[in-house]
Amino acid sequence: MKIVLAPMEGLVDPIMRDILTRLGGIDYCVTEFIRVSVRVLPPHIFRKTCPELDHGGKTAAGVPVHVQLLGSDPQMMAHNAARAARLGAPAIDLNFGCPSKGVNANRGGAILLETPNEVHDVVSAVRQAVPSDIPVTAKMRLGFKDKSLYLDNAAAIADAGAAHVTVHARTKVEGYKPPAHWEYIARIREYVKIPVIANGEIWNHEDYARCREVSGCSDVMIGRGQISQPDLSKVIKAERDGKPIEPIGWDVIVGFLLDLVAQSQHRMQPRYVHGRVKQWLHHLKRRFPEAKVLFDQVKVVNDLDLLKQMLLDEQARAAQN
Repeated sequence: MKIVLAPMEGLVDPIMRDILTRLGGIDYCVTEFIRVSVRVLPPHIFRKTCPELDHGGKTAAGVPVHVQLLGSDPQMMAHNAARAARLGAPAIDLNFGCPSKGVNANRGGAILLETPNEVHDVVSAVRQAVPSDIPVTAKMRLGFKDKSLYLDNAAAIADAGAAHVTVHARTKVEGYKPPAHWEYIARIREYVKIPVIANGEIWNHEDYARCREVSGCSDVMIGRGQISQPDLSKVIKAERDGKPIEPIGWDVIVGFLLDLVAQSQHRMQPRYVHGRVKQWLHHLKRRFPEAKVLFDQVKVVNDLDLLKQMLLDEQARAAQN
């Protein structure tokens, strides 16, 4: 069983990957997508999205980070995938799932699911351009407007040489609204001969168990669930092994928020750091009632030193409880 940290644009960046993989339970991560259009991108673009390339393609905790590309031109995708491989990417993932209107309007992401032949051509070109020892994988949704082509797209990906396919069990139109249609993943597993990874609506161990039962997949990709419960992957694996663990404490979470601030200061301008903290607290509210209280306190704070002091005070209070 493998658990993959999902790429989440504007949220799961190198800092978040570093923090979450230190907790354990995550087998590998996938970067936010790198947009490919009409040129071979310079190395610094790849390193900006995936600084782990300069460290063996792994986070500080030793977890591999796969580089994800998004685009529709087979040759440009192939050339950029080859460059990512030369820079040290342990695997190349191809995005056929992004629901962004702007991305779709420029023939990227989920819009390609309307034309399975284009999906095939992109995967095939990348597979041919990348050394055989570096896996090429893909992530897809069940479709764009509807699910009528979901098997065709899965077959296109498999036939083009992908090592596995991750399936977000919703269409583009369905977005992120529950439910995730895991039963369609089960049909994909029966239809293609490559491994399938299930994605969508896994918020806790019970969801994982239901997803595994319905989809037949032991391997899963988790995004929002992992952000809202940072030790979720570790809990799922502990339950699998029959060794329940003590849930992560709020004091530990606040420590990670302080780490987020410290690392963010080195990667972005100070005025953006507050947004990162508020963004994560918003997700943590689902799992930790303390996060809502803290969110309400810091949402109007713009002074970085004051924000840090509030987090330190919260950490001290949490440690006493």
